[in-house]
Amino acid sequence: MKYIKLKDVCKINMGQSPDSSSYNESGEGIPFFQGNADFGDRYPVTRIWCSEPKKVAQENDILISVRAPIGAINYSKEKCCIGRGLAALTVDKTKISEKLLFWVLKAKKEELNRQGTGSTFKAISKKSLEELLIPQIDIKEQEKDVEILEKIYMIIQNKHKELKLLTDLISARFVEMFGTLDNPTQNFQTARLEELCSKITDGKHGGCVQEKGTKRYFVGAREIYDDKIHYDTAPEININEFEKDYKRCNVEIGDFLIVNTGATIGKSAIATDERTIHTLLQKSVALLKVRKELLNSVFLKWCYRVNTKMYMVESASAQANLLLSKIRKTKIYVPDINLQNKFASFVQQVNKSKFEVQKSLEKTQLLFDSLMQEYFG
Repeated sequence: MKYIKLKDVCKINMGQSPDSSSYNESGEGIPFFQGNADFGDRYPVTRIWCSEPKKVAQENDILISVRAPIGAINYSKEKCCIGRGLAALTVDKTKISEKLLFWVLKAKKEELNRQGTGSTFKAISKKSLEELLIPQIDIKEQEKDVEILEKIYMIIQNKHKELKLLTDLISARFVEMFGTLDNPTQNFQTARLEELCSKITDGKHGGCVQEKGTKRYFVGAREIYDDKIHYDTAPEININEFEKDYKRCNVEIGDFLIVNTGATIGKSAIATDERTIHTLLQKSVALLKVRKELLNSVFLKWCYRVNTKMYMVESASAQANLLLSKIRKTKIYVPDINLQNKFASFVQQVNKSKFEVQKSLEKTQLLFDSLMQEYFG
């Protein structure tokens, strides 16, 4: 495959932040995008306008993030102001289509990140962008490649939407059966979580000595997402350290875990994996051992999911922190355990459908990734 430099197929316009006095939320001037925080799936979301822009991108330019995280891509849907976190690429359509370049840059994201420099916030220079090698593909072949990638990408997006709809179905069913804490469907009994759990604690304060091969896992906030514990990113730790702290925060099948510190506060999972008994929690995760005759972990999980105020933290002056004392004193409604179990059975059935969709999504994503590698290297 032959390659040419990015500067040979497009004009590169590095962003520059305008004077803050020209920012506004009233629509005066043109949309202003500072960085990838403004990005959507394909197009940025306008929150701020600028009346005195310094650097401007044109409609259909490709916008690329040049500050950490480097390499996020969007299209400009209109003339807009770009801050120093972005660069705008105006494509020479006689050499490459902007649609193909969009996918090429998606494939080059990791390479761009490796070229980033800076001790605090990594950034990539204009020169590095200019020197980025782009595959030289015949125009007709470009159209064919783009058509295939777009079709597979749409399948992937639709599967993500299907997963979200299934999740929304569970949430709707919960509200239908139980209502919210402020507006319950029945006059349910209420109780504090400390009355419904045999133990509420957090994980180990401080670090652990990492030691591969022990199969003892130190699980923190970053391992809890998508309703699961992701052991692939959890460090393995020294067995002696594990045993020293395990009794205080031992995890068992059916326990409820919730992130109680940091940006992902409120993310939760129910321990179901056989590795659970070899799990030590970090301090960013709270452990709730429910009394199963009173409380179903699945019900509790969705109680938190639907009633988000249960973990909302008002203070913005420091890192978000859901104190154990607040968790213990949190009062929730307590429907009859048979009704809770009925809801849990519904969730189990929906999760079977989600599992099949997720498997299909992963296979489609692998196909997409392999084609990106085949087309662009």
